[in-house]
Amino acid sequence: MPSTLTLSAGPLSLALGLPERGMPEILAFGRGAAAPDFWPDAPRSSRINGMDVDAPYAVLLPVAGLGAFGWPAISGHRDGRDFLLDFAGWTVRRDGATTVLAASDGVAGIDIEIAIRASETGVFGLSTRLTSVKDGIYTLDRCMAGSFLLPAGEATVTRFTGMWGREFQIQRHRLEPGITLQENRRGRTSHDRQPYLGVAVGDASFAFHLGWSGNHLVAVDTLDDGRRLVHLGGLFEPGEIRLSKDESYQSPVAYAAENAAALQAFVRAEILSWPGGAMSPRPVTLNTWEGNYFDHRLESLKAQADAAAALGIERFVLDDGWFGRRDDDTTSLGDWIVDRRKYPDGLKPLVDHVTSLGMQFGIWFEPEMVNEESDLYRTHPDWALKVNGRPLLRSRNQQALDLTRPEVTDYLFEKIAAVLGSLAVSYIKWDMNRDLTHVGGAEGRAVTTAQTRAVHALMARVRAAFPHVEIESCSSGGGRTDYGALGNTQRVWTSDCTDALDRLEIQRGASLFLPPEIMGAHVSANPSHQSGRTLSLTFRVLVALAYHLGVELNPLDMSAEERTELAGLIALHKRLRPLLHAPGANFNLDPRDGRYVWGAMTTDHAAVFVAQGPTMIAEQPEPLTLRLPGAPERKWRIAAVHGDCPSGFIRMSDGQTKLLSGEMSFSAAALASAGLPLPMQRPETAILLELRPVDGKP
Repeated sequence: MPSTLTLSAGPLSLALGLPERGMPEILAFGRGAAAPDFWPDAPRSSRINGMDVDAPYAVLLPVAGLGAFGWPAISGHRDGRDFLLDFAGWTVRRDGATTVLAASDGVAGIDIEIAIRASETGVFGLSTRLTSVKDGIYTLDRCMAGSFLLPAGEATVTRFTGMWGREFQIQRHRLEPGITLQENRRGRTSHDRQPYLGVAVGDASFAFHLGWSGNHLVAVDTLDDGRRLVHLGGLFEPGEIRLSKDESYQSPVAYAAENAAALQAFVRAEILSWPGGAMSPRPVTLNTWEGNYFDHRLESLKAQADAAAALGIERFVLDDGWFGRRDDDTTSLGDWIVDRRKYPDGLKPLVDHVTSLGMQFGIWFEPEMVNEESDLYRTHPDWALKVNGRPLLRSRNQQALDLTRPEVTDYLFEKIAAVLGSLAVSYIKWDMNRDLTHVGGAEGRAVTTAQTRAVHALMARVRAAFPHVEIESCSSGGGRTDYGALGNTQRVWTSDCTDALDRLEIQRGASLFLPPEIMGAHVSANPSHQSGRTLSLTFRVLVALAYHLGVELNPLDMSAEERTELAGLIALHKRLRPLLHAPGANFNLDPRDGRYVWGAMTTDHAAVFVAQGPTMIAEQPEPLTLRLPGAPERKWRIAAVHGDCPSGFIRMSDGQTKLLSGEMSFSAAALASAGLPLPMQRPETAILLELRPVDGKP
């Protein structure tokens, strides 16, 4: 008999109707969603030119060919047959917070399971498993992870666009009727088509993300009544997913929440896993790449470590250039043996020196890639992904290894384990510097999905063998930034662009689905190695201070005055770190007239960053409004100002001087409605305001 089911994740609810035949109908989705009492006794009427029987469109994972004419979320066939799917016999089982809906199609010989996880943080996670239970090969052309129903009405979509060095560029546009598709075929999460979608319809808002590091597809299909279905899932190459009898395809997980705060809370609670079971304070990091590139000299690196420790830095990461004969990017990827020209006694003298200073030691790997100029490639050219008869296309002078072959992943694990097992390494910067092309396996078939799974499996294997080691997900910057990768990593390199002005927009975009404490943000040298732009040290540090702070320069090249200033700002970061990285405390506002505002707030302390990018157009800045937690009548004041004050202001009134010095107080209600009349800032300047309650009580 048909039945209904309502699941809740925080404020969100999902009401489903389970029919005798066909896909589960989405009866309602959103805040306070509930199943109607009249379902299924009052089905919608058919369209004038529609079917004589009801064929619901608003369903989980719609299929085509039996009366519903929308975009199919699942499609496949057996050599052209069994191309229709009609599941029946739905059952429901529960496993903690996960509800599994299961059914079968006896004609096509396909079983389906849809797992729905409802998180207390307000996030739904949907994934799909298809199993072939009939003789013959079933070719699966498409299988979305999940579908979500949006209401009718004018809708605004938020997406990311970008490129290398300009990731997470927020784009907003009206959602037009019809079908909207976003497809990514780069073999990694990508810089330009992140699997994220935000939708605002009236007073309702939704945020969607696919936890998958490979090719993906996001589709929005307008239904015949004006509502919309959002589908998220992996994107397959032709013939890639072929199921023999009793073989299954398991999708990644599609996530849905109301907003960034819910997604961030979910990442903290259910995605990230930390050595020891809990996150330690995020160590301030020195990464050697921009300060040294491939020029590794042991005594200089030791001196840099000394200077880093004096600055208050807590982790030293040795980047690319320590292995093989790696003097540039044309050689030695795959030869994960210490370069004895640069390190005659191995890495141990450097590691011991770093750890003796009280710092952690980290090291760079790019395990998935190989240079043709390497011992590994000369010995095993067949280990590279390739399609016979097609050219091997280089990118960054490298090829991708076929990680679907066990002998390849065994080799890589052994090389990584040899380093981690012999040295006091507590951190890996795991890089991946090219898009995937000609992704053919040993049998000549496409293996893009299997390659992604093999990468995740290798990361998990390293973590299981070395549970004290944290991993950073880096892929030419932010090219592999998704919840699938975060299942085995604890940090993302947000972008290879360390220019602080560009970082304002990059970090704002990434904050829509990532908590700040796992977003790598580094202070780099002047002029910027990416843009050539010159910015003050104060501006560069304040733009990075709220995130996982790092330094990307050679500290020996800094003046004494610069070192003193940087040490002071690092100390400030450490003091504010418990606030900046407190669960649920952070915020990031949309910029107004080139002014960016972000930070964190609790009931007894707020840190508010205000950075001016380009010169303002208005003659006066809009008053700064914020909603502080706690009682609206409670009085607050500015307890401290750091950064470009007063030098960064064009002019200040006497009243503004008193406001910034803490002589004036204001209620939380006044801050939320009237706002603070801050002075106009000069372009490329930043301040950090600390706000405290006047009564000094939590």
